[in-house]
Amino acid sequence: MLKSHFCGELRKEQAGQEVELAGWVNRRRDHGSLIFIDLRDSRGLVQVVFNPAQAPEAHAVAGEVRPEYVVHVKGTVGARRPGTENRSLPTGEIEVQATEAAILNPSKTPPFYINEDIEVEDLLRLRYRYLDLRRAGMRDRIWTRYRVIKFMRDFLHSKGFIEIETPIMANPTPEGARDYLVPSRMSKGSFYALPQSPQQFKQLLMVAGYERYFQIARCFRDEDIRADRQPEFTQLDLEMSFVQSEDVLDLIEELYTSLCETVRPDLKVTKPFARLTYEEALRRFGTDKPDTRYGMELADFTDLVAGSDFAVFRQVVEAGGQVRGFAVPGGVEALSRKQIEDLTSFVQGAGGRGLVSVGLLGQGPVEALTDEEVRSPVARFLNAELVKAMARRAGAGRGDLILMVADTEAVANAALDALRREVARRLNLADTGLLAWCRVTDFPLLEWNEEDGRWYAVHHPFTSPKPEDLPLLETEPARVRAQAYDMVCNGWEMAGGSIRIHQRDVQTQMFKLMGISEEEAKRKFGHLLEAFEYGAPPHGGIAAGLDRNVAVLCGLDDIREVIAFPKTKTASDPMTGAPSAVNDEQLEELGLTLMEKYRESGA
Repeated sequence: MLKSHFCGELRKEQAGQEVELAGWVNRRRDHGSLIFIDLRDSRGLVQVVFNPAQAPEAHAVAGEVRPEYVVHVKGTVGARRPGTENRSLPTGEIEVQATEAAILNPSKTPPFYINEDIEVEDLLRLRYRYLDLRRAGMRDRIWTRYRVIKFMRDFLHSKGFIEIETPIMANPTPEGARDYLVPSRMSKGSFYALPQSPQQFKQLLMVAGYERYFQIARCFRDEDIRADRQPEFTQLDLEMSFVQSEDVLDLIEELYTSLCETVRPDLKVTKPFARLTYEEALRRFGTDKPDTRYGMELADFTDLVAGSDFAVFRQVVEAGGQVRGFAVPGGVEALSRKQIEDLTSFVQGAGGRGLVSVGLLGQGPVEALTDEEVRSPVARFLNAELVKAMARRAGAGRGDLILMVADTEAVANAALDALRREVARRLNLADTGLLAWCRVTDFPLLEWNEEDGRWYAVHHPFTSPKPEDLPLLETEPARVRAQAYDMVCNGWEMAGGSIRIHQRDVQTQMFKLMGISEEEAKRKFGHLLEAFEYGAPPHGGIAAGLDRNVAVLCGLDDIREVIAFPKTKTASDPMTGAPSAVNDEQLEELGLTLMEKYRESGA
């Protein structure tokens, strides 16, 4: 090899050793006679000193190099002079006195600085992703990702799991996001689909008798891209036989607790994880993936304002809607009138009609509040007695600000969830050193879609109903609860799973309820239904979004920052040019023809 050590691994214990290094020039400093180079590789960097009196040829090479040149160096490790140590570097107590050097490859001037942590335009970073990946921040995130995956594998191996790969090309499924389709050359006119998850295959592995399966699975979904979504992503996928919901959740809680404490020991982890039902999560936070690092829990004021003089409140309540909100601690001073106006626009952007604010002025107990101490754009409609009742309901005190939204339950929840997160962001309420985990359980099994007049599975059609709710499938589907569960951390859904249906008659009933005909079910899921007739064990599992897991551990809010080669918001790759057009010969070989409008557009 061209190197005996990695640059970032050298320490003062190796002083006096002859070493051979290779890497990239991170920074070069010419001090007249001495030249200093910070040499960087995948494990960090080390300072190399070139002395013309001791190694004139190596010094001459150092005079030619520039940032990002690839160089080879031989030298001796030595302790730095007292007072010149760099305590911010793991290698800061030593330097390498060069005896030989060679340029392995020069470099053009990069389009952005590699050795500085500066803002770079996103498209430029993705266009030159191989350079972006050299930067210290990206390198640390990719290493963290590796450590997370390795930990997960080691943990599950210790729990008796076997790692099995499942197919990438399979049949399209009628549920979930859009599939990415792959045309078949061997069967023209037919298509494979890239997996949105290995759901059916892992259930078939349970039928096959592999009682504890997992894999680091690549998954694909053709859906709009957001900060927590990419068209191709990675998940930890696992399935277990002869288990109940608590068995799966206890395993994952142990996994995540150990993982966080190992990979990020500097962060605090909530132990044990909080337990929330779906209904409780919506009632307290307006969402099934709450950020519990701060308070501002929601309160329902509907009954208090039902007879209010404020027409907006009264009309919403009469129409069956809700008036809900939360108290912002110290919000009277923390949020200016202009900021409240901005938050009103924010709520409207989140789907709400508007925002009503009520500030509690003065000193002393809330029970002594007077009409003059109520500050609100609609104060003339809200007497002190009503505001005091609101304050008790929201847990508000003097100096706090109550923010309220009046709308349908679904719209109010969505708007208040978004508002709560935005207020916390603006006021820096979230503890960035805390990983606040919670389990969310007892989701509804089905939801009604008014547009096409049919039931859809909230999770997926293979989720088992709670046994006690099975009779309701025929009479009141909306009341059926699923044996489904999510793991949430700091407002991100980190993992989701369920106990699966393992009986053919129940699965057939589920398909029928969702409007999937017997013929369609047989065509798309016949293999699974048939498998259930050959001794399928009760089983359940969970899928954890690996990209999201790593992003949260790194304190980031976009999973693109922890993926080596991600896509843009339009699902394209500026570096390779994907997706790109193919020629007519390739299309003909696949039995495909482009519509004329796409030929004209060059797509």
